[in-house]
Amino acid sequence: MGLGKRSISRERYSLSPYSRFHSSANKESHHVNAKVDALAGKVAPEDMLVDVPKLLAAYTQLRPDPAEPAQRVSFGTSGHRGSSLDRSFNEWHVLAITQAICDYRRQKGINGALYIGIDTHALSRPAFESALEVLVANEVTVAVSAGDEYTPTPAVSHAILVHNRKRLDGRADGIVVTPSHNPPNDGGFKYNPPNGGPADTDVTGWIQQRANALLESKLSGVKRVSYRQARRSSLVQEHDYLTRYVDDLKNIIDFDVIRQAGVHMAVDPLGGAGVHYWQPIAQRYGIDLTVVSDTVDPTFRFMTVDWDGKIRMDPSSPYAMQRLIGLKDRYDVAFACDTDHDRHGIVSRSHGLMQPNQYLAVMVNYLFRHRPQWNAEAGVGKTVVSSSMIDRVAERLGRRLYEVPVGFKWFADGLFDGSLGFGCEESAGASMLRHDGKVWTTDKDGIVPALLAAEMTARMGKDPGQLFDDLTQALGRPYSSRVDAKANAQQKATLAKLSPAQVQSKELAGEKIEHILDHAPGNNAAIGGIKVMAQNGWFAARPSGTEEIYKIYGESFKSEAHLEEILQEAQRMVDAALSL
Repeated sequence: MGLGKRSISRERYSLSPYSRFHSSANKESHHVNAKVDALAGKVAPEDMLVDVPKLLAAYTQLRPDPAEPAQRVSFGTSGHRGSSLDRSFNEWHVLAITQAICDYRRQKGINGALYIGIDTHALSRPAFESALEVLVANEVTVAVSAGDEYTPTPAVSHAILVHNRKRLDGRADGIVVTPSHNPPNDGGFKYNPPNGGPADTDVTGWIQQRANALLESKLSGVKRVSYRQARRSSLVQEHDYLTRYVDDLKNIIDFDVIRQAGVHMAVDPLGGAGVHYWQPIAQRYGIDLTVVSDTVDPTFRFMTVDWDGKIRMDPSSPYAMQRLIGLKDRYDVAFACDTDHDRHGIVSRSHGLMQPNQYLAVMVNYLFRHRPQWNAEAGVGKTVVSSSMIDRVAERLGRRLYEVPVGFKWFADGLFDGSLGFGCEESAGASMLRHDGKVWTTDKDGIVPALLAAEMTARMGKDPGQLFDDLTQALGRPYSSRVDAKANAQQKATLAKLSPAQVQSKELAGEKIEHILDHAPGNNAAIGGIKVMAQNGWFAARPSGTEEIYKIYGESFKSEAHLEEILQEAQRMVDAALSL
């Protein structure tokens, strides 16, 4: 797949794993400008591993300068992220953010327990300790994981929703300490309000502004006790996230059909927060599930290197998933989750590692045919950069499509009230309703989609890859790709403000342009970029909310060559906009 030669420099562009491997035909495509690191797909050498003691020392010793934009609190699409080594995720950040959350809770009358969970990144434990010091000082009741167990994002969302069920007062909220699938040197911190999902922009904007004011005042106004005092406080209560989540899975997954069919499964937790959840799931429900590895190591030395030469726990990357891909012929279906277990990766015998968009479409087609208790009006939620195959599946099912900007927060209300049966984003994030049509989680859940792959394999007698092939026979085969490019803050801001009026072309890869969007059709919210659509193809361009890059997504229902044309035209258009 070529890049635009006239205006796109080789030095500026790099390709994500989606570009090289994630065509819908599951064949490696040709790219004249692919820059895949020589170590991609190989076990990380020792000199690549993060220096954990240095990382932890920097967390407390280095202080951010709020005059530097890169060192301020900044909530992207999923919380504040950064590295202590860069002064972008340090003790002061966590203290300020936590105090801001306490101030927000007080302002909104949120007076129930705060559920907090952490993943296995090295910075997560000290950040948890810092947060607890502030929460207790502010007299917040805190539900910590029993036995200091790691806690997946969906288990926190689940706990919040169970607590708040039929409750008008004493509502709970939560914090998840995680940078998701980011490299080992990163830390992350996100807030989930009482609806259980990722906080909306009005909430994160308020918290971000308050936290930065606290940084500027050198933490004047931050209440804090020692960690030892905090742990001894009666305000800190243990909560068995693991048992309660695992016991409730029977209300969203049909384990009987999995067990009766004898589906042979494997899971690789990638050393993440759900590492100790899988064995109890297998034992509780009597299913044939092998845990490939239960190793937890903050260097993540067991991972194979991702496409760009970084260690990244991305379950949808063919480079990072080499260990599990190598086992595909030994199991009926295999799966993995990222570090906080809110994303999934599916490996089928027929296809190997599936592209996220492929499996999302398969889930939509399966769920709305095999969940008879769901409301007949429940819709399908997707982001604007997710595959149009989902649109075609929803149309064939007669289900309403709800298309929103990138960010799972846009699905929280619909999943909460049952008006959405399913919500998904292109980066392998999804959640769905319980069997009875009631809310399960309003944040992404990687565990449930993984187990659903086993359920559909058992019931349909075909693995998810074969089920996707069936969809393409009926609805056409999509060819899709994503290109990542480096971009500074100014370039990202320019792209985010790109408007339909700036698109001069009337055609896209030889087809008449039918729609140009800068707001999502589902909720009319700004997409922070642009989407250009023709009859058999589209592209979207938007800046990343968490990294110094922007992304171009493209899809064609005609051919790889047609997709190549779409990407070339998209790249020229974006390059022209950024050069103004």
